[in-house]
Amino acid sequence: MHSLKFYVQLLKIRLTITVVFSAVVGYLLGFSEFNSTHFIYLLLGGFFVTGSANAFNQILEKDKDKLMERTSVRPLPQRNLSVTQAFIFATLIGLIGLYLLNQINPQGSFYGFMSKSSFFGLISILLYVLSYTPLKRISTISIFVGAIPGAIPFLLGFVAATDDFGIAAGTLFAIQFFWQFPHFIAIAWVLDDEYKKAGFKMLFGKEKNKYPTIISIFTSVLMIIISIIPFFYIENLNLSIYAFVIILLLGIWFIIKSVKLYQNVDDASARRLMIASFAYLPLIQIVYVIDKFLF
Repeated sequence: MHSLKFYVQLLKIRLTITVVFSAVVGYLLGFSEFNSTHFIYLLLGGFFVTGSANAFNQILEKDKDKLMERTSVRPLPQRNLSVTQAFIFATLIGLIGLYLLNQINPQGSFYGFMSKSSFFGLISILLYVLSYTPLKRISTISIFVGAIPGAIPFLLGFVAATDDFGIAAGTLFAIQFFWQFPHFIAIAWVLDDEYKKAGFKMLFGKEKNKYPTIISIFTSVLMIIISIIPFFYIENLNLSIYAFVIILLLGIWFIIKSVKLYQNVDDASARRLMIASFAYLPLIQIVYVIDKFLF
């Protein structure tokens, strides 16, 4: 029982819950007839798949984690768990998660053995573990690559509800994809010293200057444009005028945070953008859901 808490730490619970929340929102936006069994499979499957990816990430970065104060307390750097124990745990929960996701609309499977939900779950693990994680040591292209599995949960939830990957699912994916650029730019800015100490290349341009702030503004604008497109009609994903106005105002507020970082080029502005990014995504997701059921 004493070691149980160390296995839980491998899951990165807060991050995992955030990811599952996006998948749940995607499902709520997509369903026309609520299927409680599929919903439970999505919750548990999404949780285990995300936890598995996070655990594999810690296995690959155990030596780097020792070098950063924020991550040095994790189970592997502290030798509270062995790499073998962590690997078995990550593999087991990953397989369980993919099995559960595979029970969602299995009749719409790829090549007769994998549902669309489990397919996207598998892609998210592979990209996060085998591409994003090693690329962090090589180039900031890792942020672009990492934004793909990071955006899959929103899409996965919608696909689990509809068994369809179309424009509506792609729109949800694009919102979360572009959101990750200002989000990661702010985090990389605030934690720049820590990342450099561990040899991670996470800040565009390598220095705290105007360059990463311009990327933040540009991707924020793209994100806002995409987030209001459903107002002008996307089948199975519509917005009322009320939601349109709220999402637009939230978007303007978020863009202002990126602009402030461009103007000030300082840690305080980056920290405010980081906090805003944590708030922005769940806020617009909640607006989307409320709008669906009220209007």
